[in-house]
Amino acid sequence: MASTSQADMTPRLQQDAIGLAQVLFQSITHMAPAAAVAFSIIFAVTYAGGATPLAVVLALVACLMVAISIGQLARHLPSAGGLYTYSARGIHPIAGFFVAWGFMLAEPIVAPLLYLIFGNVIAVFLTNHFGTPAWLWAPFAAAAGIGVWILVYRGVRISTEAGVVLGAFEIVVFLALAITLIISAGSNNTLSVFNPSTGNSNGWGSVFAGMVYTVLAFIGFEASVPLAEETRDPRRTLPRAVLLSCVLIGVFYLICYYGAMVYFGPNVAADPTKGFFAFNGGDPWDGLGAKVWGPLSILVLLAIVNSAFANSNAGANAATRVGYALGRVGILPRALATVHPRFKTPYVAVHVQGALGVAVALVLGFALGGPLLAFALLGTIATIIIVFIYILTNLANLIYYMREQRAELNPIWNVVVPIVGVLIFIPVLLAAFGIDFGGLGIAPLTAPANAAPWVVVAWIVLGVVVFALYRIQFPGRIEETAKIFIEGEA
Repeated sequence: MASTSQADMTPRLQQDAIGLAQVLFQSITHMAPAAAVAFSIIFAVTYAGGATPLAVVLALVACLMVAISIGQLARHLPSAGGLYTYSARGIHPIAGFFVAWGFMLAEPIVAPLLYLIFGNVIAVFLTNHFGTPAWLWAPFAAAAGIGVWILVYRGVRISTEAGVVLGAFEIVVFLALAITLIISAGSNNTLSVFNPSTGNSNGWGSVFAGMVYTVLAFIGFEASVPLAEETRDPRRTLPRAVLLSCVLIGVFYLICYYGAMVYFGPNVAADPTKGFFAFNGGDPWDGLGAKVWGPLSILVLLAIVNSAFANSNAGANAATRVGYALGRVGILPRALATVHPRFKTPYVAVHVQGALGVAVALVLGFALGGPLLAFALLGTIATIIIVFIYILTNLANLIYYMREQRAELNPIWNVVVPIVGVLIFIPVLLAAFGIDFGGLGIAPLTAPANAAPWVVVAWIVLGVVVFALYRIQFPGRIEETAKIFIEGEA
């Protein structure tokens, strides 16, 4: 009885703190729509060329399958453990362990990845206009990290409400710019951008290689899932937020890159010297804004900076909640599950994420010779890990309903959707590892992104070792942990 009373007095996350709007924008801002358009997807153009809109459509379909699977699982398994819980319960606790292991690398690097963009955008602008030194990206990146640290520490309601405002601004600016580009393109508007051979050398091989970066742009649509315990009516709210964020931002990406390609010229977009990536000194969206908006193109800069900060905020929210959930059941140190008595936030996890995020951004930015190169490496690492986790989430949907919810099994939502979701991600993984298949001519990734697959492989191998040691030292603990996650939060 004493232990029960003590457990009841333990501070927990703030329940019913946020609704659909905040949860939806937690996912939307985690995707960083403006930053993804301006930095993630432009890497796809170097491979897919004028067919980049097709690569966006394929990424949207792939992620939509995952969103549906998440919605199906969230109906029965709402948890701050998020996708860990789904794989642990839907497939097997061992699968859950490796999802958790993947998140331990992927989630904490989302925020520093965007600190790098935040610092780079401001530093480049100041250098171009005022001749300031290029290394100024570092203090600006650190400032973004500290700002996010404070927001996440003070409470989920404050940080998610900030996300609503910041996310809405960036979407409005880039959507307005894309529509302007489409109108300005006039007779150059064409559906050839959905032909896999438009403006690239290898057709489908080029499109699949480009999908590595269009999928990167979608990562985060599931970021609202770890906020389950702080969300009102999570069984209804979370599926709606995940699905809406994926579809709405997918359409947003499609409009933006359709507009960019038809205005710029799809047949020359992949050219290494005069193509889209090289345009305006490597900052093509600012250049497009200057062409069609003149002085108002400053809004593009503000939208990108805003997007990087908002995404960092959402990424830190998700990472700290995953750390909290895994700490609570003993996979990570239990101190991470300590909740602030006033702000109801997992403040130890917040401090660890805050310090780690700033350190990773600064160390890698200097070590790799610049923030964009560090972004390319971190972004590709995150993509590979998250694609593996998305595949497991689809499988969890299929297996969970076939094994535990047969009465509710729907042949479309619980069989066709997860199978299609798995199949469509396989070419992305092969492309990320530079593996050509079917003679499609998939080009290997360039440095330093080409090191990402081997970082992931090393992390998985290390995870196998940790798993083996964990099973020896704590036999049965992993299975017990998965059970606690569900029964303890029902």
